[in-house]
Amino acid sequence: MTTFWKEQDFEVFETPGLQERMEALIKYVRPKFEALGKEYSSFFSSKTGDEFFPHVAKHLRRTINPPNDSWVAFAPYKRGYKAVPHFQIGLWESHVFIILAVIYEAPGKSQMAERLLQTNLVSSLPEDFVIAGDHMKPEATSLELLPIEEIEKLVVRLRDVKKGEFVIGRHLPRDQAVTMDEQEFEELVEQTFEELLPIYNVLARN
Repeated sequence: MTTFWKEQDFEVFETPGLQERMEALIKYVRPKFEALGKEYSSFFSSKTGDEFFPHVAKHLRRTINPPNDSWVAFAPYKRGYKAVPHFQIGLWESHVFIILAVIYEAPGKSQMAERLLQTNLVSSLPEDFVIAGDHMKPEATSLELLPIEEIEKLVVRLRDVKKGEFVIGRHLPRDQAVTMDEQEFEELVEQTFEELLPIYNVLARN
């Protein structure tokens, strides 16, 4: 069986030192993000009718602290993704994340949140989905554990607080990821993105 993720991919984030960690990241993880980037850009382009572009994290601004996570993001803009709702596949040392995010750089996030509040799309997602209000932290809460009022509070915070963010999707624990073959992983990613697309469509509507 060929697994997509290996232990060495996660061990990258245990490598001390900026240069050493970046070298490990470039060697082991970045080629996988490049491959995922091509595959899922086409997926989103066909699903939305907009041309999507992959953005593999380069961590160029880092001069001292090594990155604790890395990712490939997908958005219908060639120059960047942070100003718009976007999808990501990425890694922390502890898990893989497959998410949809609106982060604080997005200028229209108040209007996006207001549109999302008019729906029940988030609460109708599968219970194994997780939600968070900060893309810089690995922690997220299972929808199964959150009452609807708490979910709404997160969306309201996205609307009203300058630093408010909205991150939703699935986390795949490290020990599970390294036993999942390539096809199983691909099916999980595709299923997750299919389930997130209705939310994306509401957020991205002009």
